[in-house]
Amino acid sequence: MNRPYGALAEFKSAAEIFHACEKVRDAQYRRWDAHTPFPVHGLDRAMGLPRSKLPIFVCIAGLTGVAAGMTMQWWMSAVDYRVIIAAKPFFSWQAFIPVTFEVMILFSAACAVFGMLFINRLPQWHHSLLKSERFRRASDDRFFICIEAQDAKFDPEQTVQFLKGLGAASVELVEE
Repeated sequence: MNRPYGALAEFKSAAEIFHACEKVRDAQYRRWDAHTPFPVHGLDRAMGLPRSKLPIFVCIAGLTGVAAGMTMQWWMSAVDYRVIIAAKPFFSWQAFIPVTFEVMILFSAACAVFGMLFINRLPQWHHSLLKSERFRRASDDRFFICIEAQDAKFDPEQTVQFLKGLGAASVELVEE
């Protein structure tokens, strides 16, 4: 057998994987993940995951978009190409609100998409878990926990026994 990627445990219900995630978290494993066919409410808390930093980045990108949109329009109308229209001031911020709003949305959306891709390490063209025949049911009706071999606590025999003790229907070592 090649180097193991990790130990993969299969569970039959959302309740089983929820409680198993709590026990894996309490056992102090750090490099592991849960795979479910649909979102399980509260699973992120059961796994001990911190809140995502993506909303902060999206907010900063939106505020940057506001500043960029307003600055762009100010530069165009008050500095670069000054045209007197109906005796209005060169910088009339009320007229700039729609474009500023659209630039804010553009920056925020681009940050959300590319930030999500970066945080989730995507695109990922290959994943070792796809070698497992059982894992193909992860998008259908089964729930999985994979503890990676890179985890400091990972020991092939002990980790497999630990996952079996959580009530897993099956546990297997997955090769890289």
